[in-house]
Amino acid sequence: MICFPSCKINLGLRITQKRADGFHALETVFYPITLTDVLEIIIEPETSAAPISFTSSGLTINGEPSNNLCYKAYFLLKNDYPSIPKIKMHLHKKIPMGAGLGGGSSDGAFTLVALNQLLNLQLSDQALLDYALQLGSDCPFFILNTPAFATGRGEILTPTIVELGGYNIVIVNPGIAISTKLAFSLITPKIPDTNLAAIIQQPISTWKDELINDFEQPIFNSFPELAKIKETLYQKGAVYASMTGTGSTVYGIFPTSIMATLSFNFPSHYFITTAS
Repeated sequence: MICFPSCKINLGLRITQKRADGFHALETVFYPITLTDVLEIIIEPETSAAPISFTSSGLTINGEPSNNLCYKAYFLLKNDYPSIPKIKMHLHKKIPMGAGLGGGSSDGAFTLVALNQLLNLQLSDQALLDYALQLGSDCPFFILNTPAFATGRGEILTPTIVELGGYNIVIVNPGIAISTKLAFSLITPKIPDTNLAAIIQQPISTWKDELINDFEQPIFNSFPELAKIKETLYQKGAVYASMTGTGSTVYGIFPTSIMATLSFNFPSHYFITTAS
């Protein structure tokens, strides 16, 4: 079986409080985009030496395979379903890591969905969501993989309509890995004056002044090149631009009508996707 784990951008991101369990409460809108990894899973003979054989290509994945969320997803299911067969898994990595795009979380969530289909486990969406949350706070979003207003740790998801027909999204990744721990250390939680879900329903022309990522300014202070990317996107005609997640990726939303006249010379990786 082959599947294509996608990634996301955050439309706004507010950190509202530090919870007693050590996690942070937040509100954001997750919006899926079409940059994907490629994940292949096949069933191995029972004579294979290990329960799972994991390999990767594309972007270099640091760390041991056992720390990869694809690997962990398999063993989450294996613990509850000991009879599931041995598998071979190959991940071709295209989504940058440490970039605020949720690529690793997506890989883990898509592994759960793929194994459920391949092995006919007949797990409900809720069961998959519960497993995904054990992998990470934003993993449940990728089980549903449709625009959603997220609260709690990011796992409480309310489907939402985001009107981006007639727009393209330019994604710029400068190749800087931002530590999530560092990013959160720079934040002072605060209840926002305006509900983010309400802002998303306003005309996109109002987002520039109202749709805020709390991580953006402190991260820009440490990495001014990111602020320059955002400034350039606005200069080129973006109606809204922002950093996604804890960075370092910055995106701009452009009217489709002007895309043919634009050229980008970022000293970094970027791609263009049609907003769904």
